[in-house]
Amino acid sequence: METRAAILSAFPAERPYARSRPLAIERVRLDDPGPGEVLARVVAAGLCHSDLSVINGDRPRQMPMALGHEAAGVVERVGPHVEGFAPGDQVIMIFVPTCGQCAPCAEGRPALCEPGAAANNAGTLLGGDIRIHRGDELVHHHVGVSAFADYAVLSARSLVKISPDFPLHIAALFGCAVLTGMGAVVNTAGVRAGQTVAVVGLGGVGLSAVLGAVASGAAEVIAVDVNADKLAFAKSIGATAAFRADAPDVIGDIKEWTKGGVDAAVETAGVIPALELAYEITRRGGQTVTASLANPAARLPISPVRLVAEERTLRGSYLGGGVPSRDIRRYMALHLAGRLPVEKLHSGTSPLEDINAAFDDLADGRAIRHLIALH
Repeated sequence: METRAAILSAFPAERPYARSRPLAIERVRLDDPGPGEVLARVVAAGLCHSDLSVINGDRPRQMPMALGHEAAGVVERVGPHVEGFAPGDQVIMIFVPTCGQCAPCAEGRPALCEPGAAANNAGTLLGGDIRIHRGDELVHHHVGVSAFADYAVLSARSLVKISPDFPLHIAALFGCAVLTGMGAVVNTAGVRAGQTVAVVGLGGVGLSAVLGAVASGAAEVIAVDVNADKLAFAKSIGATAAFRADAPDVIGDIKEWTKGGVDAAVETAGVIPALELAYEITRRGGQTVTASLANPAARLPISPVRLVAEERTLRGSYLGGGVPSRDIRRYMALHLAGRLPVEKLHSGTSPLEDINAAFDDLADGRAIRHLIALH
């Protein structure tokens, strides 16, 4: 079948994107879904810094590529050997397909699926195939999803089925922002009621981490960013304190506020100064979690002596460090109970034709979670 898709053919792109237009809205051909694959109609797709990092060159990928990885939609057709999905099912798209058989999957850590990582790095679906064609040219899949399109072919292992009456424009946010930010707090950091938590970087993932810390019963939830509007927004959704990351002595100020540092600091900004700040404001014996993807060439200087003598923990968190099919349903239950107001993260909606300008808003910090409406 034919569909529209937002195609990136080269990187890095020059700002402003509304003028350089790195994403071209093109007609492409989709193969029928193969074994274990599904054709889905995309209803809503969120703009994330992980998409932006491909456009600006921080995360090099195979070109050309159809971007988009945070989305929700409806199953249109299933390929051979697909179980658990049928036409009409509402689904959330997940940016790591999981084979269910490799060592990490067997250990209950599907975010680290080895075949899934290999497929994502190669720009293919889990089975190794590419289903998108621009004329005679293959167009790579973005982390197995490619959701900035009217339709997408995905591995069934990139999908989580959800309730048929859950609003899909809100469901899309659970596929990355909520799954990653909430999971960094509850799964990776294991935040308990009464603990102190800081979140450094207040994009969609960071603000989801704020919501997660509040829902977990943290006694103190400290928001840290350079953007005053985002700090104010974080306080409006439950942060108990807010600090400018560029203040002259922000580390000292937060340590004084918390009487020695936070139990857990979650960094979601994707730059080394933010991760250094998160590490410095964590107390002795505490843990620092990074859920962002910095430029692969970036390096973090830390003191091994302090790491040992202060019994500090520095951890990565990918895909929220959990199990999407389990966690998304739990997070949705919290949302329906009024304890996880994810809808507040939705900061705007645009048609696919305006996607380049929407990425300018994201890059400039004017958007939290901007959605592309497709159906």
